Amino acid sequence: MRLNKNKIFGIAALILFLIGIAIILLGVYVYKEYTIVLTMVGVGFTAVAWTFNALKGRI
Repeated sequence: MRLNKNKIFGIAALILFLIGIAIILLGVYVYKEYTIVLTMVGVGFTAVAWTFNALKGRI
């Protein structure tokens, strides 16, 4: 399995997206007093994942 730049960006985007969703779900279900903060952090992670996905094929 050879990893080129596109596959690395795709894997990084997937990992960041999963971490962002996990942080949002932690804020909703476990740490209710920090819901707003954890949601903002999770949205930030998903935004970075979206950016990595958009860069795939351009760099």
